[in-house]
Amino acid sequence: MENFKAPFRGISKDIRGRASCYKQDWFGGLCSGVGILAPTTYIFFASALPVIAFGEQLSRDTDGSLSTVETLASTAICGIIHSIFGGHPLLILGVAEPTVIMYTYLYNFAKGREDLGPKLFLAWAGWVCVWTALLLFVLAIFNACTIINRFTRIAGELFGMLIAVLFIQESIKGMVSEFKVPKAEDPNLEKFQFQWIYTNGLLGIIFSFGLLYTALKSRRARSWWYGTGWFRSFIADYGVPLMVVVWTALSFSVPSKVPSGVPRRLYSPLAWESTSLHHWTVIEDMGKVSSTYIFAAFIPAVMIAGLYFFDHSVASQMAQQKEFNLKNPSAYHYDIFLLGIMTLLCGLLGLPPSNGVLPQSPMHTKSLAVLKRQLLRRKMVESAKESIKQKASNSEIYGKMQAVFIEMDSSPDASGLSTTETTLVVKELEDLKEAVMKGENKGENSKEPFDPEKHIDAYLPVRVNEQRVSNLLQSFLVAASVFAMPAIKKIPTSVLWGYFAYMAIDSLPGNQFWERMLLLFITPGRRYKVLEGDHASFVETVPFKYIAIFTLFQFVYLLVCFGVTWIPIAGILFPLPFFLLISIRQHLLPKVFQPHYLQELDAAEYEEITGAPRLSLSLSFKGREMPRLGEEEGGIEMCDAEILDELTTSRGEVKVRTVSFSEDRRGQIHPKDGKEID
Repeated sequence: MENFKAPFRGISKDIRGRASCYKQDWFGGLCSGVGILAPTTYIFFASALPVIAFGEQLSRDTDGSLSTVETLASTAICGIIHSIFGGHPLLILGVAEPTVIMYTYLYNFAKGREDLGPKLFLAWAGWVCVWTALLLFVLAIFNACTIINRFTRIAGELFGMLIAVLFIQESIKGMVSEFKVPKAEDPNLEKFQFQWIYTNGLLGIIFSFGLLYTALKSRRARSWWYGTGWFRSFIADYGVPLMVVVWTALSFSVPSKVPSGVPRRLYSPLAWESTSLHHWTVIEDMGKVSSTYIFAAFIPAVMIAGLYFFDHSVASQMAQQKEFNLKNPSAYHYDIFLLGIMTLLCGLLGLPPSNGVLPQSPMHTKSLAVLKRQLLRRKMVESAKESIKQKASNSEIYGKMQAVFIEMDSSPDASGLSTTETTLVVKELEDLKEAVMKGENKGENSKEPFDPEKHIDAYLPVRVNEQRVSNLLQSFLVAASVFAMPAIKKIPTSVLWGYFAYMAIDSLPGNQFWERMLLLFITPGRRYKVLEGDHASFVETVPFKYIAIFTLFQFVYLLVCFGVTWIPIAGILFPLPFFLLISIRQHLLPKVFQPHYLQELDAAEYEEITGAPRLSLSLSFKGREMPRLGEEEGGIEMCDAEILDELTTSRGEVKVRTVSFSEDRRGQIHPKDGKEID
């Protein structure tokens, strides 16, 4: 309650904290030179593709009242505002699936009312945004962000799983619609004759599954055995949009006798057509909405405000996890206040509002960590090589490398790191110091002298290039996409349905709820296989019975949340179960589970334990030490992005990895030697 007695305290603290580093936010990006273009283009494609897909979904669900033009315009406008004025510039904004769901409910409600109808839908939605903005202002002013930590892993993963289920549902509905005549279309047209509708549906299945399969494969390109590191990184970063282009190109390879419109393509008015331009004058129609509906708009606004508060704050948290070692302060209260301003602006312009999105936000931070790692590595390797040429001692080599790291870790416009910060940096570099000093301390017993080119990657602490330039540039690229609609309209709708399925499936790895569901289907005799690979810590520390009970509770709760979305009008209350989950987590679950078990199952961090693989079962090679392929020449190749990929989940969460089992626990890994071997 103390936070509510001190209004504006959180906002003012956030503004003071961010003002101190605002200049550096721009300086750090500009000093990166052309290197900043890599994370910019990477996050642009990661941001623009979902927004295009959501635009098509909105167009279909609102009978064309909203389309891809509006979702792209909202994402661009909000992105530009946030990148310049936002408290956390690494946060990526965009129109997200919850917004699409909410606007679909608002449209279904409005079109069934004579005094609203489709004509006043956007005007009434504007009033909803006005109320939503006011509620967000209240939440920010009275420091409500202090309670965001009560949304624990159980809520976040349930919400993520619900969105994945809704993506799959949208994908299936889209594929089924390929076999039907769209609304408001003339069924007598040649392309809607039975044989061509059937052809369109079959082509839709091919393009949907083709995009899904190739996108999933390309997303994991960094683990491929073939190709150079640069090629694998390029495919992993840009493979998904590249696959959209490839399958779009293939859609034009159909025979010329096939009528125009088969396969069906994305429909959206162009940005300069009257259908799109009328959005900018929606504010004129807001006065035509009766007072009854203006006050009724408060009900959905409560749900949307709560949803944005949760979604925006969690995305911001994920983008600034402590494992990223960010230097600049957070600004949760101020960002919620700014979100209210952007929501109000979007409502008055007739656009669906944008908010912080996952996994794009932590993906952005991770891409900037790769950039910073490359800059640090280059400077430190140059320093080490120069010292080696001068035949300096190992301690002198390390001293110069440490000096370079400290210099680059401090702000260019500051006097340097404080004594406390320098001490922390020195502690982080302990492993590097040990590797460099090994030859000097052990003399000839050292197997191999320190080679900066080969060995430095394993010892560099994570650092992020915190700046505003990449977010601003990618927002400008999204804005440019609005005027690229003639090219975007060439994408087959079936490719977008495949992309929805891809987003759903790609979000599952790293979701512990999903991993526990899979664990339930593994027979007791085969569970040791899970323990042999990398696995979540709760697998070892929590009895299987409690894992099963906790997972079944989440599954039932997921069904309840999904069921609410099917209620025709009341479905707009679907965020309500997630708010109730706060109370259930705090008061009910502690009575069912022991505190230690609950802490492990609902941990704040993704803690992973490295597995302990079984010894080789081959009698011929048992007990032999064979050199691994590539190790004899020191030829193991892992790029910076691949290292960070190994340490993060699909939703951008950094894994806290610990060592494997001790020998006295080997019986737990392998219950009975030789049992159930395939």
